Amino acid sequence: MFGPDKQSGQPKLDCGGRFGNMASVGEFNSFSASVPATKVELSVSCRNLLDRDTFSKSDPICVLYTQGIGSKEWREFGRTEVIDNTLNPDFVRKFIMDYFFEERENLRFDFPASPEGPAWVNLVQGRNLWYDVDSKSPNLSKHDFLGQVFCTLGEIVGSQGSRLEKAIVGIPGKNCGTIILTAEELNCCRDSVLMQFCANKLDKKDFFGKSDPFLVFYRSNEDGSFTICHKTEVVKNTLNPVWQAFKISVRALCNGDYDRTIKIEVYDWDRDGSHDFIGEFTTSYRELSRGQSQFNVYEVINPKKKGKKKKYINSGTVTLLSFLIETEVSFLDYIKGGTQINFTVAIDFTASNGNPAQPTSLHYMNPYQLNAYGMALKAVGEIIQDYDSDKMFPALGFGAKLPPDGRVSHEFALNGNPQNPYCNGIDGVMEAYYRSLKSVQLYGPTNFAPVINHVARIVGTRTQYGVPAAVTPCEIQRYASSVKDGSQYFVLLIITDGVISDMAQTKESVVNASKLPMSIIIVGVGPAEFDAMEELDGDVVRVSSRGKYAERDIVQFVPFRDYIDRSGNHILSMARLAKDVLAEIPDQFLSYMRVRGIKPSPAPPPYTPPLHVLQTQI
Repeated sequence: MFGPDKQSGQPKLDCGGRFGNMASVGEFNSFSASVPATKVELSVSCRNLLDRDTFSKSDPICVLYTQGIGSKEWREFGRTEVIDNTLNPDFVRKFIMDYFFEERENLRFDFPASPEGPAWVNLVQGRNLWYDVDSKSPNLSKHDFLGQVFCTLGEIVGSQGSRLEKAIVGIPGKNCGTIILTAEELNCCRDSVLMQFCANKLDKKDFFGKSDPFLVFYRSNEDGSFTICHKTEVVKNTLNPVWQAFKISVRALCNGDYDRTIKIEVYDWDRDGSHDFIGEFTTSYRELSRGQSQFNVYEVINPKKKGKKKKYINSGTVTLLSFLIETEVSFLDYIKGGTQINFTVAIDFTASNGNPAQPTSLHYMNPYQLNAYGMALKAVGEIIQDYDSDKMFPALGFGAKLPPDGRVSHEFALNGNPQNPYCNGIDGVMEAYYRSLKSVQLYGPTNFAPVINHVARIVGTRTQYGVPAAVTPCEIQRYASSVKDGSQYFVLLIITDGVISDMAQTKESVVNASKLPMSIIIVGVGPAEFDAMEELDGDVVRVSSRGKYAERDIVQFVPFRDYIDRSGNHILSMARLAKDVLAEIPDQFLSYMRVRGIKPSPAPPPYTPPLHVLQTQI
């Protein structure tokens, strides 16, 4: 598994994961500078799950949790999709993890289930949980619990064929089924393929109609088994379907081995989940890469029918209509090409934070340590500032009464200069924040829409019309080149202590901002319940307003209390927070660039030091 490819006899491409991925998830360890030996892909399947639904089967998802080194706290790593009406799910969505031979990585898999809404899984070191998803809520407590599994990453990798089967536990007196975990080392292939298929004269499976066919793609493993890697959509009531074109990475399709067997199964979809098998065929990436030709017309064979009927020919044919290879560009390709990340911060100055002069206030200015607002600001800002060449950051406040007339503002400059709200570096933002605490009166309510619109207004105006007439010289300089070309991306950090007051307006602002080169990070500080904030984080259900859905997920919400180190190590707390809230930025950035068809600019040539001619006297 973790070595030469036994199928082809050829060594795999190996990038070793040594540079990692900015969005990779792992726990910050201040005592270790370990470099991951490799990246591994975890596939999850289950057999004989509990049936918690009355009139149908369960709709399970898998949630993976991990534990940090030296920590007993479980943290969500990721979620699979939901699969409807099945007790034997094979999840398509994988978990990609850094593998360290020298570290024990505990995992926990939890399983919920639901007949509606997308499924999800949290990957946690040492434990897996399963649920029956009965609503679209991301809150696991609202779903039926199907069980959980604890293990380590090393236990999976070290099993025969890197395939581990374990009993699912968690419900006393019940047989909760079995989890099947498979690990495969990933190579560094960055190509993707855009493929489209059609079929002709498939078998008729429905009594009152034709068939509702879909395709399922599997890649072969070294032990002869197969791992699911893609499902097409269902095309209703036809024996001659044309499926939509889809993109899949070469790494997912064959892990960079062009001769690895790819199996494609054809099914007739049934509402109850008992899909009828029509037939199957095999191919390889090398064969598919020939494109549309006589070599890529495949007979769909049903082995049972072939064994029973002497005159059996096939159950139809599937034809490859198109095959286009694309090299995937990375976040770093854009950064190397000169893209700037522009950072804006917005801080909550509502009265619910408490009197800044009192130690109980979230805004308390302790001379010996940062408050929660300061820690969140420095944790995120000190990383983002490395990707902004001028280090000038707009800093805004909301929810305060301003001098001299006491008017309430939800969009004021922390430095007191509304014409030029820019601060010099993160230290400049911190200074402006502390000065504002001494000059404004905390008030309310907690409105997000004005600060989101503040950033979106400049970005949107630049995108559509060029430099707006009513901007300052500083803004003209900052937005001198068109945002359309991918040269700039904007990140807004909102730090707040309470439940949002203008949810409807904020959702509308998020939907509008999703069309712009922009991401929003919301950090909740203090003990308040932030359940409503999950509506804005589109990981499970895309944000919508007035019937319109956000073009892409641009919001990441986290409560800061989940990242506080119990030993009082604030540096560790800040590192944990920054890692999680910034993890989605590269993918959000890339989703915008891909939708707009924006390619990274060429990287500048490497620096060549001048040659010095040494002169010697004779």
